[in-house]
Amino acid sequence: MIIRTERTTLEPISPALARRIVERDERDGDAWHPEYPFADELGPLRGLAESTTGDPIFTMYLIRDADGSAVGGFGFFGPPDSTGRVEFGYGLVPAARGVGLATEAVVGALSFVAAHGAERAAAETDVTNLASQRVLLKAGLAETGRTATTVSFAREL
Repeated sequence: MIIRTERTTLEPISPALARRIVERDERDGDAWHPEYPFADELGPLRGLAESTTGDPIFTMYLIRDADGSAVGGFGFFGPPDSTGRVEFGYGLVPAARGVGLATEAVVGALSFVAAHGAERAAAETDVTNLASQRVLLKAGLAETGRTATTVSFAREL
């Protein structure tokens, strides 16, 4: 299922597409930004590529900008747990940062999964990643905890 916001489109990544992204097997219509995928996304993409089936809702998504270029990724770490909590992560290539695309993608994705059974969303970021912390706050999440290296955020959906 494709998630559309004003300036982004989130397209689900199937296991087959995840394999192609990891292998940089770009084909007509893929329109991957030259910096995509970024290093932090390769681990989750490899995990999805090795799976035999993908969850149609709580999966990884390509983030495309208004021009249709794949500039990042958004991913759920699985379906909601028994309490309705879902964890997620995201990232954009440096060239796409700082213009609100990440916030828009987060808000759109969380709105989408709220309609599919998720009741609470949670994310974690490095304590030094102030830009990501701003994205999460702008998307309506609140800080719920902090360690020496990470900051946790959550919100009810």
